[in-house]
Amino acid sequence: MGTMIEFNNGEFEGYRAEPVGELRGALIVIHEIWGLVDHIKRVADRYAAEGYLVVAPDILSHGGMTPEIGAEIQRLTFDSSEEERAKAQPLMREIMSPVRSPEYGAWAVASLAKVVDYLEAQPDLDGRIGVLGFCFGGTYAFALAAADSRIRAAVPFYGQPPETADLAHLDSPVYAFYGAEDENLMKTLPEVTERMKDAGVQFRSHTYPGAGHAFFNDTNSVMYRADAAADAWDRSIEFLRGSLAPSSHM
Repeated sequence: MGTMIEFNNGEFEGYRAEPVGELRGALIVIHEIWGLVDHIKRVADRYAAEGYLVVAPDILSHGGMTPEIGAEIQRLTFDSSEEERAKAQPLMREIMSPVRSPEYGAWAVASLAKVVDYLEAQPDLDGRIGVLGFCFGGTYAFALAAADSRIRAAVPFYGQPPETADLAHLDSPVYAFYGAEDENLMKTLPEVTERMKDAGVQFRSHTYPGAGHAFFNDTNSVMYRADAAADAWDRSIEFLRGSLAPSSHM
């Protein structure tokens, strides 16, 4: 069980999960579009159990998408009743409107950099900091890695780099995960791969047949794919252990 901590004089919060056993590094876990819901806290706890000091920042409450509102919109989105599902889209548009602005994006990346500041000051980490995110958080995992050279590994789940991201400054290796039935991201993945190659980024991706968006979220009975989630978990752990190992930064 982790604890909530404050950043920038209470401007935003984050969930801190303590590492178990050997300290393998630090990891920033960025939530989906639903915000810092309990599912993301459990994901943070799982990575902490693998030896990582994990912080899962809440970068959506600042724009109005609190975890409580996010959980309700997610419930409506995947409800079996068409009437309930119809309520989700207008509510999502209303809440997310300010979050989609360039100004909010700049605030979010700057806020994530403050989480890096916090982790950099923790003892015994020696700069071994990675970022991992889902959906909205996958996009911000790309964005943070491109904006902050202190990031040593990036693991985006079903995200893509923002057009504004300067990939020439993305020094860390990136391992991205996608569902083959995630139509929009599948259309853009070849372009993303080419952009990464042109920028000289160490980029690789893994796509799961039969899986779509949000395949890792075990609270979403519609989208969750247990086999894909388990495989992506194992691959992410192997990647982080290699990328954040002390010898990899010598």
